[in-house]
Amino acid sequence: MTPMEGRGVAGSSESKKNHVTRLRRVEGQIRGLQRMIEEDTYCIDVLTQVSAATSALKSFSLSLLEEHLAHCVAEATRQGGPEAQAKVKEAADAIARLVRS
Repeated sequence: MTPMEGRGVAGSSESKKNHVTRLRRVEGQIRGLQRMIEEDTYCIDVLTQVSAATSALKSFSLSLLEEHLAHCVAEATRQGGPEAQAKVKEAADAIARLVRS
């Protein structure tokens, strides 16, 4: 199996429910930003909300990364071989993207 196969969010259905809830909250923040622009809200207030939405997405990303490491990467390393190396590299690349953003 390649790193691209078997992709998905690991964890329990409760975990998935929490992920969706968090993303819906971010979605609401983005809709709020759109409304603020439509209503000519003061720029600094809009920027404050952009910061809040950005923080929420970063927090979500870290939570998802932690879950990926605990489930997908840990399972691959238990099995060993090239799949383990691929999963570790994939996770390292994802961390690098998060750090750059």
